[in-house]
Amino acid sequence: MTYVDGFVLAVPKANREAFKKLAEDAAVIFRDHGALSVMECWGDDVPDGEVTSFPMAVKCQPDEVVVFSWIVWPSREVRDAGNKKVMEDPRMQMSGEMPFDGKRMIFGGFQTLVES
Repeated sequence: MTYVDGFVLAVPKANREAFKKLAEDAAVIFRDHGALSVMECWGDDVPDGEVTSFPMAVKCQPDEVVVFSWIVWPSREVRDAGNKKVMEDPRMQMSGEMPFDGKRMIFGGFQTLVES
């Protein structure tokens, strides 16, 4: 079964195009190092919760949108090796400011239970 890295973050609405460009560029690099697919999803129907929610989890501000992303890998082993190569890839060297606050990003690796 595949292995998935998942991410939730808040991106300022004004930075949508800068984030999209960053995501498109990074997707190429992840694919070059073994990822099967990369999805970046701009929040469209993400309600606030009373106890917990995506917006609450990332401390989303009124001028921000929740982004939900995932990377599918063939296996945990390929993911671990691929992530190491991604971080060493010179194309990942950022020039300028990130279009979101990385300190509020939630991420983790997940074993696939059902794949249909």
